Amino acid sequence: MDLKLKSSQKDNRRYLMISEKNEKIEETIIKYLGVLGFAKAAYMKVDEKKGKTIGAVKRESLEDVKAALVLAGINVEKVSGTLAGLKK
Repeated sequence: MDLKLKSSQKDNRRYLMISEKNEKIEETIIKYLGVLGFAKAAYMKVDEKKGKTIGAVKRESLEDVKAALVLAGINVEKVSGTLAGLKK
């Protein structure tokens, strides 16, 4: 029996390239959105290189997360629907 999710049941995520360390990003999201907002956004670190972090959030919470990061003075360099789109 195959237990894969259908594509319509998967989370729609957006990937962000952020010029900050992951620990500071998580602290900022929790500070501005709270624990419940952090859980709803389902923030997840994907990769971290050269002082830049690639993170993923649910599409519905993208604007809230971006607003929290901008209020803390953290630069969101790029947002994309795919990881390949961030590397262009």
